[in-house]
Amino acid sequence: MTQAAVPVPAPIPLTIPVRQALPWAIFGGVIMLLLMYFVGAEQGALSMFSGTSIHEFVHDGRHLLGFPCH
Repeated sequence: MTQAAVPVPAPIPLTIPVRQALPWAIFGGVIMLLLMYFVGAEQGALSMFSGTSIHEFVHDGRHLLGFPCH
């Protein structure tokens, strides 16, 4: 039997430039901190908004992440 040789392309090295990734990493970190605040601490004395609308919106997420709320 004869088999044809299929050329395999050389792998392209993957490099991620830090200067381009750093602003996105900082942005993602700030967004994650804001989400953690609203899920974990948006009630009671630390509340930024009056009422319980944000608390009720993230209520199930609080229990899923282990934050006590009642």
